[in-house]
Amino acid sequence: MSTRYAGIAWTGAGYEVEVLDGAGRRAADPRHWGAADVAELIGWIRVLGSASGPVAVVLDSTNGLLDGPMTAAGLEVYRADPWVLPPRPRFGSVPAGRLAEQARTAPGTLARVTAEGGSLTGRADEFFDVVRRSEPTRDALVAAGRWFEHGRRDVPRVALTFDDGPDPVHTRRVLEILDRYRIRATFFCVGHHAAALPDEVRRIAAAGHELGNHSWSHPFLPDLTVDQLREQLDRTAEAVARVTGTAPTRFRPPYGALSPEVPAALEAHPATLTMFDVDSRDWTRPGPERIAATVLDAAGPGSVVLMHEGAGDRGQTVRALPAIVEGLLERGLEPVTVGELDPPPVTRP
Repeated sequence: MSTRYAGIAWTGAGYEVEVLDGAGRRAADPRHWGAADVAELIGWIRVLGSASGPVAVVLDSTNGLLDGPMTAAGLEVYRADPWVLPPRPRFGSVPAGRLAEQARTAPGTLARVTAEGGSLTGRADEFFDVVRRSEPTRDALVAAGRWFEHGRRDVPRVALTFDDGPDPVHTRRVLEILDRYRIRATFFCVGHHAAALPDEVRRIAAAGHELGNHSWSHPFLPDLTVDQLREQLDRTAEAVARVTGTAPTRFRPPYGALSPEVPAALEAHPATLTMFDVDSRDWTRPGPERIAATVLDAAGPGSVVLMHEGAGDRGQTVRALPAIVEGLLERGLEPVTVGELDPPPVTRP
C-alpha cells in the first residue's frame, strides 16, 4: 500500500487535517479537531493507518505542539520549513492541504522529526547559530531590565517552571504534587492550549501559581515576522487574561530561541523575557530518575528550572517531580515562583 499524507494546520480554533493519497486525491474527508483533542486526533490517524496503510503526518515549523505526542505514539512525523512553503498568514500555519501536497510531491524537502531531536530535528546548527547571533539582543534586553535567567546566587530559593501547557491530564497531576508539598511554581502557557482548556488555567491561578506567556503555537521564532510574533504574544496574553483577569508579565520563547525581531515585538508588551539556567531535558523522556538527577545535579541558589507539563507524554516528569522537590528541600532550597526570586545584582562596566 502507498503512503498517504496527513497535512495538519493550526488555527486559532484548533487543527485542520487533510489527507491525500499518492495520486493527490483526498483519502479522507477534511477534519477539524479542537486544541484539547490531540489524543483523539492521534487515535484517528492511527485507525486510518491500520485500516488502509501508512500515514505520514506533515506539520510546518510554526507548529511545535504536535510532534511530541505524535512521535511518542509511534506516528511518522515530518516538518516542512518556510523555504519550501508559500508565505503563512499573520496568524495560523500553511493550510493543511498544502502541507500534504508538499509531502506528496517533494518528500525530500521535509525533515523527519524524531523523539530525540524534537521539533527542531535537523536544525541544530541553525539553532546554535541563532543563539550566537542573538547575543546583542540578549545584551539589549538585559540593559533594559527585561531579561531574567536566574535569581541571586546567595539566596536559597529555586524556581520550578513548566512549559507547553495546560494539558488535560498532566497539569492536574503536577498541581496535585505541588499542593502536597505546599509550594508554588511558574507555568508558561501556550495560547493554543490556554484557550481550549480555560478550567486548567483557572485551576493553576487559583492555586497561587504564576502564569507566563509561551507563544500561541510554540513556533521557532526566527521563522516568524515581527507581526506574526506580536500576534502570537497578543492572543496568548488575551487568552490567559480572559480567564484570570490579568495578562502574563513574563514571556519565554519556545526552545529558548531568540531572534533579532524579539525586542521589536516586545515593545508593546510589558513582558520580561524569562529564560532558565537548568534544563531538565524531560522532553527526551530519559526516565524519571534521570530527569530528577539532571535537575538536582545542576540546581543551586537562584536557579530557574525548565520542565514541561504539556505538548507530549509528560508522565515521566510527573513521576520525577516528588524526588526533585524533596531533593531541593533536603538541600535547604525553597521552591518558589520566578517572581519570588530576588534578581541578581546588576553588574556595570
